[in-house]
Amino acid sequence: MKAADVRAMSADELNEELLKLKKEQFNLRFQEATGQLEKTARVRQVRRDIARVKTIMAEAKSAKKA
Repeated sequence: MKAADVRAMSADELNEELLKLKKEQFNLRFQEATGQLEKTARVRQVRRDIARVKTIMAEAKSAKKA
């Protein structure tokens, strides 16, 4: 996921995307614990996508204040 794609989303879309990513992260953790995880790089990618969405949400929130 690119930052430009995330910036194009509305606040509601960002919340939905964050929820989707957190669910995926939860499922990946379970797969890792049970030894079923095949793409280990996906854990890192999801974690970074979550951070990217949260950062852009914070930027939008601070832009409203200013």
